[in-house]
Amino acid sequence: MQFAYTAPTQTMTSQNFTSRIVNSFQCPANKKQSIISDAKTPGLGLRATNTGKKAYIFETRLHGKTLRLTIGDFKAWTIGDAQKEAARLKVMTDQGIDPREEREKQKAAKTAKTEKEKLESLCFGEAWHEYINARKPHWSTAHLHDHIRIIHAGGQPRTRSDKLTVPGLLAPMLNVRLTEVTPEQLNEWAKKEAKKRPTQARLARRLMSTFLNWCAEHPIYKTIVTTNAAKNKAIREILGKPKVKNDVLQREQLPAWFAAVRQIQNPVISAYLQTLLLTGARREEIARLRWEDIDFQWNCMTIKDKVEDLRVIPLTPYVAHLLNNLPRRNEWVFSSPAAASGRLAEPRIAHNKACTIAGLSLSIHGLRRSFASLCEWTETPAGIAAQIQGHKPQGVREQNYIRRSLDLLRVWHVKIESWILKQAEIEYSPKQAGLHVIKS
Repeated sequence: MQFAYTAPTQTMTSQNFTSRIVNSFQCPANKKQSIISDAKTPGLGLRATNTGKKAYIFETRLHGKTLRLTIGDFKAWTIGDAQKEAARLKVMTDQGIDPREEREKQKAAKTAKTEKEKLESLCFGEAWHEYINARKPHWSTAHLHDHIRIIHAGGQPRTRSDKLTVPGLLAPMLNVRLTEVTPEQLNEWAKKEAKKRPTQARLARRLMSTFLNWCAEHPIYKTIVTTNAAKNKAIREILGKPKVKNDVLQREQLPAWFAAVRQIQNPVISAYLQTLLLTGARREEIARLRWEDIDFQWNCMTIKDKVEDLRVIPLTPYVAHLLNNLPRRNEWVFSSPAAASGRLAEPRIAHNKACTIAGLSLSIHGLRRSFASLCEWTETPAGIAAQIQGHKPQGVREQNYIRRSLDLLRVWHVKIESWILKQAEIEYSPKQAGLHVIKS
């Protein structure tokens, strides 16, 4: 039944409603509508229009005004049902209740119930994708990639292998209702993943914890996510603490490492790995270098920094030599024709082979750790080494008072590079290479 207000047009005549009277009642040709009332049921009427439509109505006085509501089409309602509905409406209006307002309340309650049921059936995956879309403008490319990779369904062909991709750690959660993400459920997930890939599982837990915090502050999701299930103590104990990594190149290992890396047949990978060691930068910072970021005239490079957005560091002579000899295939300094992105994507295989030849065990991130450690031999001030590497300034003095120029960084960076190359037994002269040299 739908309620619709219609202004009164005339005084209703009363008759006992029967099938014959209801079916035969018509609106006169000279009128827009005509109404008769049921003598048995107070307020019940039948309205006919000049268009041939007929409907049962209810009319009464409420708060000093005439109230008329449409009950429904005479073909859809029997006389008995229409009389019962009119009697129900009469009871309400006698109590001072406006049926229209009551109907709106019921409609709002029904809508709220439907929305609640829909919200409670919301899957983790739906909310996760909404979270990504909302937050990705504030994330780095690598951080966004972590969020996408971790829910990847897997089973896709690899570009350099016959094996299929492995599902992300949170892929099993995609179809789980958000209301079912409980500490107990996550603890069971952690027990399985801690045995296979604990490091990635710890990353997944951190990402999920931040996601659940976002849900708890969301204007809608906060009604169903009231606690952060990923923050419970048990799950952290199951996944354990990350072990401190100590892989680093020692001074005496430099000749073997450089010899093996310089023998890599792919010159882009060879230059990339050497640049990582000699700049101490993060792997993705160097991999994302574009030619527009390299200034061979003033010997500097601009790096997209996850801490300060951008940082400018010296382009030291040997690194300049490496980059200047790379092929200019596209916008990327470390380009790769085989990669979909057009740039170097996975140098680990080549690096691992080189380390095996050199008799070393070293991760790519270990090159960044090696730069920081080798700087100690040259007595480089810690603040300068940290600024070159893109670490956050430590201490009030570094944060608020020290502002080092690029020329000052170059003095120490060239010194670091020269010392490393000397220990690696590499003889190199910038002038012989025909590069522009800025005296430091």
